[in-house]
Amino acid sequence: MKLSDVVDRYDERLRTDAYADLDASPNGLQVGPREAEVEHVAFAVDAAVSTMETAVDAGADLLVTHHGVVWGGLDRVTGRAYDRVAPLVENDLPLYVSHLPLDGHGELGNAAGLADLLDLGGREPFGELGPEHIGQRGRLPESMSVSRLATTLDAELDTGAQGVQVLDFRPDEVEDVAVVTGSGVDWLDEAVEVGADVLVTGEGKQKAYHEAKEAGLNVVLAGHYATETFGVRSLMGLAEGWGLETTYVDEPTGL
Repeated sequence: MKLSDVVDRYDERLRTDAYADLDASPNGLQVGPREAEVEHVAFAVDAAVSTMETAVDAGADLLVTHHGVVWGGLDRVTGRAYDRVAPLVENDLPLYVSHLPLDGHGELGNAAGLADLLDLGGREPFGELGPEHIGQRGRLPESMSVSRLATTLDAELDTGAQGVQVLDFRPDEVEDVAVVTGSGVDWLDEAVEVGADVLVTGEGKQKAYHEAKEAGLNVVLAGHYATETFGVRSLMGLAEGWGLETTYVDEPTGL
């Protein structure tokens, strides 16, 4: 399959253009020419030297990641920036990136995958970002303690040595769940406004402790990496449906 066809299919399905003015990450084909042949695609959460090298060793013609190598403007390709781009260029390995579009997609996204894991019903968009959303909100099949919710996530996600952390500032039984994967505590106020019992996200910030305590909101921190493996796995499934060989590069950070 032509690389341009792969890129166009992903861009259309993910509505990449809709996030062009919202995301610090340039989404879509981030490194490489559009005209190339693709038979084997590698998928990873992070575009790091190690994941690139694994993709090259696997014989991939394309690497697809959630976190890319460019954030904001790119002034110079020197130092660490050069070291990170070099394996792609030296091995003719194009890089396709989907950051916020893959967070927010209602079926393929990271939040959607985590909502599937928790079997949330009555879902609606959550995590407002301009005209778009990067999360989901729904209800558990039955109420449960926040500690049981955390235990479920800890058992199902690769959280590394950190495990799942809980900021328990509300009655223990939860049912209404708001999800923003990765670094999502900035949507804590929105979770309070919509009446969620708990905000499930990846990592926290120092200020989130007091904000959650003062608002009376449970917050579950299940790991940035661990909550953002769903999207790239969904994109891998699409590629397999197109007849492409795939490799998943798993490199959990424990963060």
